[in-house]
Amino acid sequence: MRICTKERLVSGVALLAVALTASACGYTLAGRGGSLPEHIRIIGIPQFTNRSTLPDIDKIVTERISDEFRNRGKYRVLPDTSGVDAILTGTVLSALPTPTSFTTGSRQASSYVMVVTLSVEFKDVKSDKVIWQNPSMTVREEYDVPTGAGSDPAAFFRQDSNALERLARNLAKILAAAIFEAM
Repeated sequence: MRICTKERLVSGVALLAVALTASACGYTLAGRGGSLPEHIRIIGIPQFTNRSTLPDIDKIVTERISDEFRNRGKYRVLPDTSGVDAILTGTVLSALPTPTSFTTGSRQASSYVMVVTLSVEFKDVKSDKVIWQNPSMTVREEYDVPTGAGSDPAAFFRQDSNALERLARNLAKILAAAIFEAM
């Protein structure tokens, strides 16, 4: 008993098409979202507020977000809330390091995941309307801890500016994509 390969191929392709369509529900490709309203040309991004225990994360995050919006090309970014068409405000609610792996001998943490939670709002000043908001935006970034860095993960993130920069750049890209693609 032999099943026709042409029928099998057609059935397989149809099944694959259905599976791909079903798995894509609710998602769009990056970069395919709309743009902001035409009248928005100047975006105010004042210093984020820091409620976390990680000093200066608010400054670094605000700088990277401002850079990301500038890199989008057609928008001017100011650190103020006056004389702007839209305002992006945010609060770093927490920055919690959690160990993810340990050394075999001394059982010291050898890598951490830093979980940063923010509350963010993007508002159209002209219409006095919130365009996008997320009261509990979460970004995770995993880092290996160098040998001898000690057992205080917060100290590691204070000392390792590269780790904090990577986290802030990643957060800025995610936030910008969420805002621009929400349109």
